[in-house]
Amino acid sequence: MISGLHRQPLLAVLRPHSPEQARLQLQQLHQAGLCHAELAVDPTPAWVAMSRELVSDFPELRLGAASVRSAAGLEAALAAGLGYVVSPILDRALLEQASAAAITLVPGVFSPTEIATAVQWGAPAVKLYPAASLGPGYWRSLAGPLGPLPFCIAAGGLAVADAAAWYAAGVDAIALGGTLFSGDRLDPALHQLVVSLRSKCYP
Repeated sequence: MISGLHRQPLLAVLRPHSPEQARLQLQQLHQAGLCHAELAVDPTPAWVAMSRELVSDFPELRLGAASVRSAAGLEAALAAGLGYVVSPILDRALLEQASAAAITLVPGVFSPTEIATAVQWGAPAVKLYPAASLGPGYWRSLAGPLGPLPFCIAAGGLAVADAAAWYAAGVDAIALGGTLFSGDRLDPALHQLVVSLRSKCYP
C-alpha cells in the first residue's frame, strides 16, 4: 500500500449504499486513473461478499477497508481479501491484530502524543484525521518537535481543491471522500489532479 502511495499519493474513500453504486463509483475512479480506494467496512456477510466481488472485478485497483474500529471489522476486511486497512482511531490491539495477520493497518491520529504513540507501537503510517479541522499548517508545524515525521495520509473533510496545499505542507498522501461524488457523478477535477501527479498504479 505505502509503496503504491509513493507512486500515486491519493486515495478515495467510498461509502456506497449498494453493490451497484460501489461498482459505478469504482468504474469512474478507475477511468480517472486513480489507483487506491477504500470501502467503508460493514462486518456482515453481505459486505464481505460484495467486497470480494469488487476485488475480483477491479484487479487494477488497490482496494482497502476504511473506518475499521474493531476486531470484527478487521476480520471482515481480511475475509473480503482487501489489501490494507485504515482506521479513524489509534488502537494498539488492532495494530497487533493486523501485524499478526500480515496486513497493513494505518491508524488515525490527531495530537502529537497520538502520532508519537503510533510510531512507538510500530504503525507503518498514520492518518491525520480529521485533517480539515487542523489545516495544512498543522502537520508542517510538527516537523521540528516530532521529526522525523512518519508517512502521513491527510483525511477528513478534504476536497480536490485542497490537495495542493496539503502536499505543500509535507503530507505524503491525501484521502478524499464525501466530496468526490455529486450523486453518482465523479468530480471532473479528480482526473486533472491525477494527471498533475504524473502517477500510475504500477511501475
